[in-house]
Amino acid sequence: MPVNTNGKRVLVALSGGVDSSACVYLLQKAGYTVEAVVLDLFPAAAPTVEAAQQTAHLLNIKLHVVTEHKAFLQNVILPFCEEYRMGRTPNPCVMCNPSTKFHFILKVADELGFDYIATGHYASVQCITAEGSERYLLKKSDFLPRDQSYMLYRLGQNVLSRLLLPLQHLTKDEVRAIASEAKLPCASKPDSQEICFIPDNDYPAYIENLLGKLPAGDFIAPDGIPCGKHKGILHYTVGQRKGLGIALGRPVFIKSIDAETNRIYLADSGEEYANGVLLHSCVVHPHPILADTMHLGVKIRSVAKEAPATVTLLPNGNARVLFDTPQRAPAPGQSVVWYHGDCVVGGGYITEQI
Repeated sequence: MPVNTNGKRVLVALSGGVDSSACVYLLQKAGYTVEAVVLDLFPAAAPTVEAAQQTAHLLNIKLHVVTEHKAFLQNVILPFCEEYRMGRTPNPCVMCNPSTKFHFILKVADELGFDYIATGHYASVQCITAEGSERYLLKKSDFLPRDQSYMLYRLGQNVLSRLLLPLQHLTKDEVRAIASEAKLPCASKPDSQEICFIPDNDYPAYIENLLGKLPAGDFIAPDGIPCGKHKGILHYTVGQRKGLGIALGRPVFIKSIDAETNRIYLADSGEEYANGVLLHSCVVHPHPILADTMHLGVKIRSVAKEAPATVTLLPNGNARVLFDTPQRAPAPGQSVVWYHGDCVVGGGYITEQI
């Protein structure tokens, strides 16, 4: 965080959870003038708003409530649902952060004259000088088990240049201890593991309730012959083994999903590894290593281990990623994020395996 905090105003995204609450407390202790904003993004978000109001009261800060149900529906919920209906596997947090969450946090900060914004994410931002001007790099958290740089990789310079991440050096246990020191009831609150707008995590039922069911179709066995019926492609994802209801006498998994023909193609165990992927809608950050072809570490999903790969930038925001060692079941719709050491260099959405 900047050393000179005198008079600097920070707007914190507050959910009432332990991470964002500890973020507020740390910024107060550092000498910033702190206010908070809670985003009311969907009808079931009322408990989040109430938790933020309780925390703001305990920490004696002003809380701004921003209601944006329509924007969240258009920017996140509907694209998320449509991706699944096309046989892809989207990550809603990756979609939400640039289009909605940080967009509205920064909008409120600008309207009210705040110097910085802050969140309780586990990541960090570094300022560098490139071609005579300042540029900002997104970096991993020091506590790698909680690192969230993957989720933030699409944030632009307009956000990174204003973003404070006070938890960047801390473990989860240390954050809970800070919340306990502040006498906050969220100190022992368990972490949420679900998609925020689907609290029971039953995303197929949620999508069907919103947009209707998809027709059943054929499972195609590894030998190319139909071997059973699926219940609609939005119920499945590339790499899935369980819950297929297929008895071939040997283990199989989903190799690919063809929305146009409504077919799901299966493959035998051992064939789930891909040599590479093509990406679309890529973002790149102003890292000194940036070139048309780069050898980097990549993550093919948020919980995946980083793997070495060659990334080649292609026209129109596309890229090709060739893994040094084949990777298991990279799924169309997921992001591949590129790293040089602890810095995010860029990333994009998987179009297909190659």
